[in-house]
Amino acid sequence: MYSVAVPVHLIDHPVVHDVLVRLRDVETRPDMFRVMARRMSLLLAIEATRDLPTRPVTVQTPLGVAQGRELATDIVVVPVLRAGLGMLEAFLDIVPKARVGHIGLQRDETTAVASQYYAKFPDGLDDCVVFVVDPMLATGGSAVAALDLLRAHGARDIRLLCIVVAPEGLALVTDRHPDVRVYTPVIDERLNGQKFIVPGLGDFGDRLYGTG
Repeated sequence: MYSVAVPVHLIDHPVVHDVLVRLRDVETRPDMFRVMARRMSLLLAIEATRDLPTRPVTVQTPLGVAQGRELATDIVVVPVLRAGLGMLEAFLDIVPKARVGHIGLQRDETTAVASQYYAKFPDGLDDCVVFVVDPMLATGGSAVAALDLLRAHGARDIRLLCIVVAPEGLALVTDRHPDVRVYTPVIDERLNGQKFIVPGLGDFGDRLYGTG
């Protein structure tokens, strides 16, 4: 059990864990992997947006007037390329008004150090809730680079959505950005010598796009 006190939200839901085993399974083909990745991303997005502020509204239905609530904050979702794109559309299904930024990070396979090759964000990040979507939190290098960049552009309220997390990466995010909340269904055992998560689910991008 991961013992360091971190703002991590472990999502313990029967459907989440059913989807997770399908994603882990080496026999899951890319077409079904995409379906499961989208389903998992929907579930993570629902959980991560649970406490967003709302304001009261009144709408006219075909039969009368109804009181309700609508979101009272701007939302920006930022996928970390390329794997994060596999989570983006599901998030937009939940919050279609969200604006979208992109961060391109390339991990050196030898050193596991991430280098930035692209970044573009909407204006006004300081007044938004920013959701970073990145399926795998391994060493934490890419996540911290993304969070550093968002901080430099003014983001204050940032949440990180990951499908599988390694304790090493979680510890690094906690050390560098202790106020960032992490949403995930699982914290796996460790990283191996090649800095891949064990047991993990392999290379998410390769399995999603059939390039492995």
